[in-house]
Amino acid sequence: MKTQIPNWLIILGGCGQIFTALIYPYIRHKVFDWYNDVKQLKPLNQEIAKTYGRYIQGLNFSFGLIAIVIPNDLQNGSNLAIALTGLIAAYWVGKVATQIAYYPMYQIPQKLIFKIGSYFMNTLFTLFAVVYTWLLITNLSSIF
Repeated sequence: MKTQIPNWLIILGGCGQIFTALIYPYIRHKVFDWYNDVKQLKPLNQEIAKTYGRYIQGLNFSFGLIAIVIPNDLQNGSNLAIALTGLIAAYWVGKVATQIAYYPMYQIPQKLIFKIGSYFMNTLFTLFAVVYTWLLITNLSSIF
């Protein structure tokens, strides 16, 4: 029996991913003071850091847009659906694992809004990891 993941859940995940892309510059600037830290790097390293930041932002936005526009195609069991949901699942599972393994060592500013935001963002990242892993498993089950 094939499990059907509700489209609203996939679309909700897509909206969340676009939200993370849009909020990313604010978090870098206000929470992490990232731009001042980057200024301490050599010019080439500054550009590399900024480029990677844009990659992250672009991937989050693109994954969200894909989920909103073609939620049915993400779960149709095709090779492309398997590849794409596998890629996105690995991306978010890796993000959550990194969050758990490394980020507790660092302090975010202790303002209430940042603490609440931290829990909210971690919840979103976990939602993305769960939804895309579920999609991947559902897609893989269609070939077995």
